[in-house]
Amino acid sequence: MRVYLVIVDDTEEALVALRFAARRAAKTDGTVHLLSLVPPQPFNAFGGVQATIEEEARSRAETLATAAAGNLLSQGGKMPLISVRMGEDVKIVREYLAEHPEVSALVLGAAKEGGPGPLVSHFTSAASSKMPCPVFVIPGHLGAEDLERLAD
Repeated sequence: MRVYLVIVDDTEEALVALRFAARRAAKTDGTVHLLSLVPPQPFNAFGGVQATIEEEARSRAETLATAAAGNLLSQGGKMPLISVRMGEDVKIVREYLAEHPEVSALVLGAAKEGGPGPLVSHFTSAASSKMPCPVFVIPGHLGAEDLERLAD
């Protein structure tokens, strides 16, 4: 079974990547893994405040992942595996891929305008030669019809 890993956040490009991965998974009888990243929070000398800040960030990431899963299910897809992890984004994605050798492709969305984004930049640079799977970069401007055509 093919497994497509999508990094979930609140950007339009993440939604485009999710749409592509969902359509591709449906066409290949595969599944989608959703990984929501919680960035490290700035250190706060007051432990209780630090814990509250971290919990709020984690709760937001969980909400994003749950909404993405609901979006996937509403499109007729299978229930995705959802993971929420705290830490530096590139490191967490690499760790996830090492823990999940069943992942067939990392699916990232590029922004409609400007630079492609930090994850796309990193995973399509020289670091791509050490990837355990292909990286699909989905242009952020693609519409539903384009994604359907390309997912074949």
